[in-house]
Amino acid sequence: MASFSNFQMIHFLLIFSSYLLIPTSSQSHSHQPHNHVAFFIFGDSLLDPGNNNYINATTLNQANFTPYGETFFKYPTGRFSDGRLIPDFISEYANLPLIPPYLQPGDHEFTYGANFASGGAGALDEINQGTVVNLNTQLRYFKKVEKHLRQKLGDEESKKLLLDAVYFISIGGNDYISPLFRNYSVFYSHKQYLDMVMGNLTVVIEDIYQKGGRKFGFVNMGPLGCLPAMKAIKLQQGSSDECLEEATVLVKLHNTVLPEVLQGLESKLKGFKYSIFDFYTTAKERMDNPSKYGFKEAKIACCGSGPYRGLYSCGGMRGTTEYELCSNVSEYMFFDSFHPTERVYQQLAELVWSGSHNVIKPYNLKQLFEHSEEGIPCNQFEHLPYTMNK
Repeated sequence: MASFSNFQMIHFLLIFSSYLLIPTSSQSHSHQPHNHVAFFIFGDSLLDPGNNNYINATTLNQANFTPYGETFFKYPTGRFSDGRLIPDFISEYANLPLIPPYLQPGDHEFTYGANFASGGAGALDEINQGTVVNLNTQLRYFKKVEKHLRQKLGDEESKKLLLDAVYFISIGGNDYISPLFRNYSVFYSHKQYLDMVMGNLTVVIEDIYQKGGRKFGFVNMGPLGCLPAMKAIKLQQGSSDECLEEATVLVKLHNTVLPEVLQGLESKLKGFKYSIFDFYTTAKERMDNPSKYGFKEAKIACCGSGPYRGLYSCGGMRGTTEYELCSNVSEYMFFDSFHPTERVYQQLAELVWSGSHNVIKPYNLKQLFEHSEEGIPCNQFEHLPYTMNK
């Protein structure tokens, strides 16, 4: 039986690509309804609804084959899970339609928002270059949407839409995994590399702010070193430790610095509000105490092969045709070697939406959606003073 190299497995960390082609007639309205808040999404596979299906990708970057999508959609949509992802649930809680992939063909008016996220993307352009939509390209797409909204709605209405909107971002996991296998550490210390990632992220945030964005939600790094694929690698290395410590070091450093960066932005950007969801703690708590949250298995994936089912073979379309599939996905925390099940995503989405300060702060997303910035005149959006961090 063929097998993946460690590099190939890492390359596809956190790719939750999707191929959802659902009716989005509500996106075709030419004027913004006044009873909703738009939702704009940037980042990596944690939030990707299927943009990677419309770029130069292979089956290694896709999940539009069985058994993906089996739980909710009853057919493979492209999401790297058995069902929905966090943005799908947030859209439901905010009384929005599912936000489709930005790159999905069709007539999009974007009055309900847009999702630019791409599985495998990083804050740095070099991460999986040419095979993903990196964060800077996602920003360029957003600027096209902003121009489109101005043309369709007019300056005042489009600026109000962008001012009231919530901007949700998850990025960094692929940036921190790649250096472990590409010898980036030869050139950069952990601190230098983190500064590069945070610098790029800061510029993107400030550019969105310049276009009217005021309310931002962020997801910190989860326990990447403890995924089934990482545990399988550690076992191959003959280590007694289950988790890949090299990844954990970078994850914890990121999670320490991110709040400091956002506090700095809050102090200089008038009206800037943010939330940070503690993905690391909430996911690790479920991995360490699965029965407390209704799971029976938090170490072994539902779908895959090899130790921990950590070989990225789910679906048999990625070079290895043989794979194992569990009989009851609801008992598992991980669907494949890297990606959680819909049940996990639903639990996390509920915390993102209305969780208390011990999991998301200083606001949860429900509070951001309900907050209004009507006190700032629309004609001041692109003239508020701020300093770019180049």
